[in-house]
Amino acid sequence: MTPTPAEPQPSAPGGPPGGSASGAAGAALPEGAAPDAQLSGRSKFLGAMFLMATSAIGPGFITQTTTFTAQLGAAFAFAILVSILFDIAIQLNVWRVIGVAGRRAQDLANSVLPGAGYVLAALDVMGGLVFNIGNLAGTSLGLNAIFGLDVRVGASISACVAIAIFLIRRAGVAMDRVVVILGVVMIALTVFVAVKTQPPVGEALRQTVAPDTISFLVITTLIGGTVGGYIVYAGAHRLVDNGIKGAEFAGQIARSSISGVLITAVMRVLLFLAVLGVVAGGAKLDPANPPGSAFQHALGRGGEILFGVIMWSAAVTSVIGASYTSTSFLKVLGSWVTRWERWVVCGFILVSTVVLLVAQTTPVKLLIFAGAFNGLILPFGLGILLWIAARRGDLLGGYQYPRWLLSVGVIAWILTVYLGFDSLTGIQKLFS
Repeated sequence: MTPTPAEPQPSAPGGPPGGSASGAAGAALPEGAAPDAQLSGRSKFLGAMFLMATSAIGPGFITQTTTFTAQLGAAFAFAILVSILFDIAIQLNVWRVIGVAGRRAQDLANSVLPGAGYVLAALDVMGGLVFNIGNLAGTSLGLNAIFGLDVRVGASISACVAIAIFLIRRAGVAMDRVVVILGVVMIALTVFVAVKTQPPVGEALRQTVAPDTISFLVITTLIGGTVGGYIVYAGAHRLVDNGIKGAEFAGQIARSSISGVLITAVMRVLLFLAVLGVVAGGAKLDPANPPGSAFQHALGRGGEILFGVIMWSAAVTSVIGASYTSTSFLKVLGSWVTRWERWVVCGFILVSTVVLLVAQTTPVKLLIFAGAFNGLILPFGLGILLWIAARRGDLLGGYQYPRWLLSVGVIAWILTVYLGFDSLTGIQKLFS
């Protein structure tokens, strides 16, 4: 059974299966073949938006939020609000162009400028690989906090869990359900901690619109961490692999892209409030592990375990998102990647794990390098997609792209250019 654009009202997520999903991540099919038949219409969008959100909510996300809360206090609320608005502007445009065109970002880039898609794919895969090493390091920190496992053992176990998800016959369904379940678990546990720490919510609300301190650097860092690198394409590429294509889906695509950002925002706000309650009470966070010490201050040993669960959930879903999305960019190399997709994804995870184990330490310089690449990928890829929206209606099937959406996208793109310049500076410092 092949879904069509004129699909009727979608059923609830997790509806009954209706066919075989032998492809990796439910999408290892030749171009133009039927997408994953097990997924209902609603499940396709739900899985895509949670994949984007949980890809963004990784170890770096948790550490950044905790560190900036300790630095800025309640004034960090303003930075969160501004970053959310920019994230929505960027994701609305990326999802709209890719979803209406029904083609991945690298393929669209090659249609605009031959070779540009290969450059975009190379940047994304390189950044995704290095960040995957950091994500695996995050899983080891989580299991260490829960069980006291050696970090190398924890990373190996987590890599096996991620690989197992992609080796399941109905891998696409499994991946979508895992990221949704773990996303809900992260949010629920963070709500519990936020309630326990009793943060000054009124002060946070005031400083959301009238902050005592404004840090442009913090805002741009949040944007880069939420929609930088592979993350900005994770959900949109998942929609393509699920067979979503055409202007008739534009409304659903827009709502899903906003929902994905809002899921990320909810987690950011809850974590901010949880940590704010701790620092407002006068606690000093351990600079070596700010989020872990915040949870420990809040709930003692129980807080340490909760931190471990949240950190592991965030890290392993980011491993899934980085591996899946980076592999989707490798499809520019030919149909063989699609045919062997599940094995390519598993190989990607395996290589990340081996590098981490050989390094025997958290790869700080690699993470800085990957962060720099994130800043380069965002303006390059977004600029091409905005050009398509403005001048290449033929690639969108004649779809009349909303001028207002293009305008906010251009404003957001200008900020990403600054992020790119800042990233180049970071690369220069790293190797100087």
